[in-house]
Amino acid sequence: MQTSQIGIPARWVTFAMSAAFVVCWSSGFIGAKLGAAEASVLTILMWRFLVVAAVLGGAVYFLWRRRGLAPMSLRWFGSQLVVGGLSQAGYTVTVYWAIALGVSTGTTALIDGVQPLVVAALAGPLLGAVTHRRQWWGLLVGAAGVVLVTWSDAASSAAAPWWAYLIPLLGMAALVAATFLERRVDDSPSPTVVLAIHCGASAVIFTAAGLLAGVAVPPADGTFWLAIAWLTVLSTIGGYGLYWVLLRRSGVTSVNTLMFLMPPVTALWGTAMYGEPFGWATGLGLAMACGATWVVNRPPSSEARERREAEARTATAAP
Repeated sequence: MQTSQIGIPARWVTFAMSAAFVVCWSSGFIGAKLGAAEASVLTILMWRFLVVAAVLGGAVYFLWRRRGLAPMSLRWFGSQLVVGGLSQAGYTVTVYWAIALGVSTGTTALIDGVQPLVVAALAGPLLGAVTHRRQWWGLLVGAAGVVLVTWSDAASSAAAPWWAYLIPLLGMAALVAATFLERRVDDSPSPTVVLAIHCGASAVIFTAAGLLAGVAVPPADGTFWLAIAWLTVLSTIGGYGLYWVLLRRSGVTSVNTLMFLMPPVTALWGTAMYGEPFGWATGLGLAMACGATWVVNRPPSSEARERREAEARTATAAP
């Protein structure tokens, strides 16, 4: 069994990081609603990424002064700018837009919950990764839970127009594209550097958009800055930082399966903070999402592992 440098089994470290990732990523939907009452979508996103880019820029400068940084090619830097624009600017603007139109936080997270199926379907053709039959069954169960909770939540609220429920799909597509593009880029020198580049790209995009729209001036209300702090620490540094770390640690299918847990966790959070409905369908969807995540990420049995290793040896020995 592999262990970390401090003697903790690697799988438990991965489990703890995965749990933290689910909480941090889910916090983004709540933070979006927290700030939506105080300012426009562009104002929130502009200041969110300006603040986090400044924080991470300072961290990168500190690393550079202390240890130096590995050289970066122009091609690698340009690829990371595109990944950052898709994964952060492309994804977050659709989430905030949908919530501003009246789609609940839980439903927005639920619609994004089809991402694991899309990733699993594309992982083979694009990355050569294998999704096994057991994992496909888990993905389908998780998707069914997403559909169940989305239908229940949408039926209980008439606050948003029907087309608003399609907007999060655009953000999901942007994050999927960024995920596959990042997997084709050579290993980065540091997750901190990568996240700083991503946030810097988003800061430039949203600052330009905010200035053009005339909404760059932030409100003086303390709730707005509470939302910015929430989104900076939990959603961006915690959520996006752990996403890229886990992607390299666990693989694309396993990490994206955690997305099945975002909708029920967000729905629970939305119920506690905003009184959003949480009925039997949401509870059932939560159970299905948890079951699907366990099935997809469960390590194979010793018998299945031995059979897989034997097949690999046979394939290697074949002329």
